[in-house]
Amino acid sequence: MSGKLFIIATPIGNLDDLSPRARQTLADVDLVAAEDTRRTGRLLSHIGVKARLLAMHDHNEEQATSRVMSALESGQSVALVSDAGTPLLSDPGYRLVTAAHRRDIPVSPIPGPSAITAALSAAGLPTDRFCFEGFLPAGKAARRHALESLVHETRTLLFFESVHRIAGALDDMCRIFGEERPAFVGRELSKMHEQCVQDSLGCLRDYVNDDSIVGKGEFVIIVGGSVEGSESSLDVDRLLEALATKLSAKDAARVAARATGLSRNELYERLLKLKK
Repeated sequence: MSGKLFIIATPIGNLDDLSPRARQTLADVDLVAAEDTRRTGRLLSHIGVKARLLAMHDHNEEQATSRVMSALESGQSVALVSDAGTPLLSDPGYRLVTAAHRRDIPVSPIPGPSAITAALSAAGLPTDRFCFEGFLPAGKAARRHALESLVHETRTLLFFESVHRIAGALDDMCRIFGEERPAFVGRELSKMHEQCVQDSLGCLRDYVNDDSIVGKGEFVIIVGGSVEGSESSLDVDRLLEALATKLSAKDAARVAARATGLSRNELYERLLKLKK
């Protein structure tokens, strides 16, 4: 008989978030396939488990998959873990899980920590429908192109971002989605210096630039979806005209942006055309 492949979620920061079931499974399996054997080794040492480790990362996934499959087909049980969180979510493992299913090898998830669900639960933005985009492209032009393709997306958007690109990513989001779009930044989730901040994209960009959101660690950005598709339920033109009776065009556009999630600059130009 073949063995069994366990997909185990590991802590994204606080090691005490590892579930008792995950601990026991890591202790019982014959082999642990890990994105970073040194990091996983420290986790195993923390929980008092000794295990045979095999590296499986972006650069050797094809070869490592072959070795793990051989172990599974010989009857051994294998655990797949990533550096942190749930495997396959922006981490290696897709080839292995696909290969296991194709050969009718049992695959069992051991659920637990995930930066995606942790950030969504704390963001205070709609979670009934969301779109996980992983890491944005590193280059500015490619990043802007990726964001432009999402400008009309009505689902809540979720991104991972590195410390070196967080400021640039938020700046481009302000340009493309509008500074008033509601958003959230989660930094160092579950760790000692955790920060969870919800505000407009423009304010979050400013917080990063003035170091109110500290420029260290790992980041999750969540952006509210576009409400353009819902304009029929809210007459934007009538809203702008009503606000303009009491406010300047600039302030009317700002308030309307808050209410609709549309770009403040676009609403300002729209109001000027209405006045003409």
